[in-house]
Amino acid sequence: MAGADRSLAMVRLLGVLLFLFGPTFLLPLGWSLWADDGHWQAFAAGAGVSLGAGCILWVLGRAQRTEFQPRDACLLVVAGWCVCALLATIPFRFLLPETSVLGGLFEAMAGLTTTGATVLTALERLPQSLHIWRSLLQWIGGLAIIVMAVAVLPMVGVGGMQLYRAEAPGPMKAGQIGPRIVQAARALWLVYLILTVGCLLALRGAGMSWFDAVCHALTTVSLGGFSTRDHSIEAFASPAIEFVLMAFMTLGALNFATHFHAFHHRSPRAYWRDSEALAVVTTILASTAVLAAFLLWRGVFEDDPLAWRHAAFQVISLATTTGFSTLDWALWPSFASMWLVFLSCVSASAGSTGGGIKMIRTLILVRQTGRELARVVHPRAVVPLRISGQSIESKVVFSVLGFMLLYGATLVTVAFLLMASGLDFTTAVTATLGCLNNAGPGLGLVSPAHQFGGLTDPQIGLLTLTMLAGRLELIILFVLLTPVFWRR
Repeated sequence: MAGADRSLAMVRLLGVLLFLFGPTFLLPLGWSLWADDGHWQAFAAGAGVSLGAGCILWVLGRAQRTEFQPRDACLLVVAGWCVCALLATIPFRFLLPETSVLGGLFEAMAGLTTTGATVLTALERLPQSLHIWRSLLQWIGGLAIIVMAVAVLPMVGVGGMQLYRAEAPGPMKAGQIGPRIVQAARALWLVYLILTVGCLLALRGAGMSWFDAVCHALTTVSLGGFSTRDHSIEAFASPAIEFVLMAFMTLGALNFATHFHAFHHRSPRAYWRDSEALAVVTTILASTAVLAAFLLWRGVFEDDPLAWRHAAFQVISLATTTGFSTLDWALWPSFASMWLVFLSCVSASAGSTGGGIKMIRTLILVRQTGRELARVVHPRAVVPLRISGQSIESKVVFSVLGFMLLYGATLVTVAFLLMASGLDFTTAVTATLGCLNNAGPGLGLVSPAHQFGGLTDPQIGLLTLTMLAGRLELIILFVLLTPVFWRR
């Protein structure tokens, strides 16, 4: 009976989640009515289905209250993301009937996972209400990622915030944001909202229309990368807009707990004390300098300011896993384009809305490698692994190593399956990395100029699962496939 009670309790919570998801359709619905584009019915249908399904599930499980185990949290998170993505597909099916079912699901999943990959073309011709919906999905996905970081991932032992707590010095610990998870989530959401409003006003001041500013503010702070234009940020041809986006993409890629403490204490010292934030900024600055010099040397640009402008924007966009572009960087020499893809793997902070391996794991791996090399010279030496003066426990190191093994296995498996389906090596590998890191475009047939619209439905379906796996830190999804998960 305990298993049945727990299942009904999970059904109730899933119902609550869908009931909360339903009102998100109201913003694009209201925008549709205000713009009089005649498409409000699509969002009304989505709201109705979501609210109705949520009520039914809540009624079925309303009498059950039980304490959840880590595996219950994994199942609930995966079910929640999948069901919300299916519901988010409804407006795409109504307004873009020429798009396949899997194409619509891919677009919805790219929104909720803040990946930013798209199968759509002629974006300028889409109704404004659908653009609002696409952007809102990424903003909501960012909120969900913050909740997952502080509430769910630490329960299964591989969470970004768990690693951050292990690394962070004294007053920077995420657990000290508030005595309860709800308070911590609210504190981080407040920072998220402040950054979004700040980005909106700055973009408007830089020359964007209110509509474009709203859409891009929602997709910048969430590090999503959906744009209202086929040519992304290149279409605006504005250094001022690019500067605003670079600033807020960088802020979005830093740990939101660090932002909270900086706001709370009204001091930037929180950033200097966060070794992960310093590593992110250092990586961005060094990569910008190297790529700008390389592009000038190879003759891609003839004047320094233009080289620095485009190098800085693309480095920040890919390093933060946002995916905006000011040009088709896939046409750059292979060293430059592949370096950008590599940055999307390692550069975002834990506790941010960015994807990939995360910088804290990268730091732990680098320090662990140094420790092993030291042991070769001094086999009996005790060499502690320290970051910012804090010792990292062995279980955290093993967790990172396990994550990296699963990351590599996923990358190889998905890339080989894509190559077996007919894609070339470059397209297959970078498409996999773009979705696994939730960064968006890659090289070859999935470059910023082409995106994912030319892929087949089976390829789109596989990459949809890859986006979900990357967003859920791999472990949460793949643990459901193990026999031990289903044993009592």
